[in-house]
Amino acid sequence: MFSLTQTSARQREIIEVVLSNGWDYMRGLLTGGKTEDPQVPTPEVLKNILVELGPFYVKLGQILSTRPDILPPNYIKALTALQADVPPVPWDGIERLLREELKQSIESVFSNINQVPIAAGSIGQIHRATLTTGEEVAIKVQRPGIDKIVDQDISLIKGIAELVSLTEFGQNYDIVKLADEFSQAIKAELNFTKEADYTDRIRQNLSESGWFDTEELVIPKVYWEMTTEKILVLEWLQGKPILKADLTIPESSKPLTKKKQEITTLLFRAFFQQIYLDGFFHADPHPGNIFYLDNGKIAIIDCGMVGRLDPRTQQILTELLLAIFDLDAQGCTQLTIELSESGQPPSLEVLKGDYERILRKYYDISLSQFNFSEVVYEILQIARQNKLKVPGNLGLYAKCLANLEGAARQFNPEINLFDEIKPLMTDLFRRQLIGDTPLQTSLRTVLDLKSIYLKTPRQVEILLDRLSSETLQWNLRLKELEPLRRSVDASANRLSFSIVLGSLIMGAAIISIGSPTQQLSLISTVLFAAASLLGVWLIVSILRSGRLR
Repeated sequence: MFSLTQTSARQREIIEVVLSNGWDYMRGLLTGGKTEDPQVPTPEVLKNILVELGPFYVKLGQILSTRPDILPPNYIKALTALQADVPPVPWDGIERLLREELKQSIESVFSNINQVPIAAGSIGQIHRATLTTGEEVAIKVQRPGIDKIVDQDISLIKGIAELVSLTEFGQNYDIVKLADEFSQAIKAELNFTKEADYTDRIRQNLSESGWFDTEELVIPKVYWEMTTEKILVLEWLQGKPILKADLTIPESSKPLTKKKQEITTLLFRAFFQQIYLDGFFHADPHPGNIFYLDNGKIAIIDCGMVGRLDPRTQQILTELLLAIFDLDAQGCTQLTIELSESGQPPSLEVLKGDYERILRKYYDISLSQFNFSEVVYEILQIARQNKLKVPGNLGLYAKCLANLEGAARQFNPEINLFDEIKPLMTDLFRRQLIGDTPLQTSLRTVLDLKSIYLKTPRQVEILLDRLSSETLQWNLRLKELEPLRRSVDASANRLSFSIVLGSLIMGAAIISIGSPTQQLSLISTVLFAAASLLGVWLIVSILRSGRLR
């Protein structure tokens, strides 16, 4: 439970922040008051609370922004822009951590380190440095002591989750499980070797492509010999965030609009390859993580947040993409149910009606103005409202699309989203039909057709022979038919027993009315006894079946 024994000072601080921002519902939870209907604070109030509580809660808010299946769009928008306003750690603390983590002295690895960080975040900060070999690198260093703070705050989050789980709201959303998922996600970000793994994997996946020129896209190289759980050393990429960059290269003869168009096409193709082909994607492509380099290439940085999709989910999402552009509510309904982990919704008609309602507003809108990521968010929201539990990784999928589309529209307002996606959809469906190895797919198809060809004449001959000889039998198995057959058999058996029971009673009565002899009296008694036993058995069987009413 929400113990006050170990972290009472931190809990008091949380209560003060919550109360000062006027969140009365959480006041009730923390003070043992009534917890009937949850009262979620407004997006701005929630954002302010998380910022005041510190870096851990800012990171928690950023992770919450990846779950549109839990929070409405206005909350997602507020939390997506959430940034920790934290001062950088003084150089003394950073130097101490570097000396503890590196296997050799700092001087033998780096010839120079800029002691002033170029960026500071909730988990770590980044310094520019030069290796003794002359290569420029970026060093991401974890904030000293952040792991202890995270452990402390995780225990608080889990305690609060246990309190919320006592409410109907907490049970509907399985708050305890969500708290565990968020805790694991935050702890994973404390291990910089995972981010290094993700960076290497994305760079390797994007090193080959049939959709774009891989020479035009750069993912920073990882220096593994210097990377630890608390230090990440990456190749330094000289450039600026894409929205702040000057695209006018003197030696380039391309118009600015054409250059922007090429860049947006490159980005869409790179991210669609990650999502729909690789199944492993950079989940946070906001403008600050997309750089325009001095050599005219595009770089994607900060690969700490990634999403994963299995082949089945990729295929369903590809079909959902087409259903959205076709404004097909029926298709969206069926595909959402296929994605769901909780089976059928309470009402298919309500679910379909909800999809028709949100898609109807796009009927008269030009495809160039179509906001695809907004529709995806709304689809996940409707699934949640209809008690469908979609996989958590779809939140990262939606966040990736939203950030990508938002960055592309800010960079190139004239972008036509459908023109960017249409050729990719065509290729995706081609791959689903014939696969990546057309020859092998064709050979398998030929073998299947050969098997059908060889079996069909014989099966047709058997069918015609049975039709002509009147011996044709149909082997059908209908769902729920077997229980119905058993129920009919049981009813027929009871009816037969009732008839036999009535006959025994009537026979015994007729015999007893006739000339009374010792033999006839004995027969009459036996018949009455048998009728009594059968009657008792019949009554007991009816009572045990539970269908007396």
